[in-house]
Amino acid sequence: MSGRAQLMWDEAVTGYDFGRDHPMDPVRLALTRSLVGALGLDRDVEVVAAKAAGESTLRLVHREDYIDAVRAASADPGAADQSYGLGTIDDPAFAGMHEVSALIAGQSVGAAEAVWRGEALHAVNFAGGLHHAMPGAASGFCVYNDAALAVARLLELGAERVAYIDVDVHHGDGVQAAFWEDPRVLTISLHEHPRTLFPQTGWPEETGAPSAEGSAVNVALPAGTGDAGWLRAFHAVVPELIADFRPQVLVTQHGADTHFEDPLAHLAVSLDAQRAVQVACHELAHEHADGRWVALGGGGYAVVEVVPRSWSHLVGIAAGRPVEPTAPVPDEWRRQVYARTRQPAPHRMTDGRWPVSWAAWDEGYDPADRLDQAILATRRAVFPLRGLLP
Repeated sequence: MSGRAQLMWDEAVTGYDFGRDHPMDPVRLALTRSLVGALGLDRDVEVVAAKAAGESTLRLVHREDYIDAVRAASADPGAADQSYGLGTIDDPAFAGMHEVSALIAGQSVGAAEAVWRGEALHAVNFAGGLHHAMPGAASGFCVYNDAALAVARLLELGAERVAYIDVDVHHGDGVQAAFWEDPRVLTISLHEHPRTLFPQTGWPEETGAPSAEGSAVNVALPAGTGDAGWLRAFHAVVPELIADFRPQVLVTQHGADTHFEDPLAHLAVSLDAQRAVQVACHELAHEHADGRWVALGGGGYAVVEVVPRSWSHLVGIAAGRPVEPTAPVPDEWRRQVYARTRQPAPHRMTDGRWPVSWAAWDEGYDPADRLDQAILATRRAVFPLRGLLP
């Protein structure tokens, strides 16, 4: 094991562009990469551009007819087949869509390969985490499911137990669907309740197929959940399940759209709590997976205020040089942000809520609290299936 961290980056991933008025603005990727550089974090990682995922790799998760449909829409966006989720409001077709989607997938697959083969201990692809894409359809701004492809590649390479943790505000439905029948993969998703947010899945009762009962875990959080509740839910569910499952690799998705500034959802989580969960995932990888950690981006639509800072923290943690929350945002980056977006950039790497705190689950359950009800629903649905007490 080299012990080095890899940052997967190819400037061409910024071509993942659904158009001017679409929330998935690729400037969030460019600004994150430039903030990583302004903070000097790229001196502590190996920056690697992996090749695009080829046909055989994409078919680890996606159907051949769907890949053909993406290729066709990529060549002629006006002829996109909406029966495959292409050419819709969420997933407009654009020229080169197949190529750039395969490139993003290739970065996540490359990250998984590097970690499994011992070329790196940790690997980050913040352009990835496109967790809604289904085997046969685009969905929720996601064309190819790089997260599922990374997990599938790990299994192909010989991994027997892979854990996937998804803390995006939206349910990680595509990854759950890909491994619904596979007990080798434990998928855990913490997300806003499906009653109030796309994709309206991720109920606690979704626990995996009969052949893999207890391999899917869903924590459906009430709208308005803030730092203390979000962290309480994470620590009430995730560490115990990871310790029981004993993964050989940990794959995590860090969508930044849980943030209170995000325009597409209804949680109230700060950058500081997001950083705390990134630290927790890093620790879980070392405690239970010999340090093998693949970390991905995901959603996040406050493209100046939140996303670059959140994912720069993720890179710093993976690099072994975490950025102090109170650190100033470099002036050179703030000037670049204004030049590109005409928006003012934040001054510090914190929302002013550090250090964050939460009440541990074993400190008591409040039956009148909606968050505690959500946690208990998940524990009751899944923990007995894994031989654990709810």
